[in-house]
Amino acid sequence: MSKRISLSTLPPFDAALFLVDEDSIDVYLREIRASNDPDLLASAIEDVARARLMNQSARPLD
Repeated sequence: MSKRISLSTLPPFDAALFLVDEDSIDVYLREIRASNDPDLLASAIEDVARARLMNQSARPLD
């Protein structure tokens, strides 16, 4: 018997965690633009900004 998982127990999804390089960001934004949903595009731009900040802070200092 399979165990059911309640959606309320799952952590929120954060697309920024998966946008690890410019190629993944490019694919993500192309898919979002194809949806023709301005609200979704606005949210995606925020995801990309967060991802770039996270990726920048993860780089070693020279």
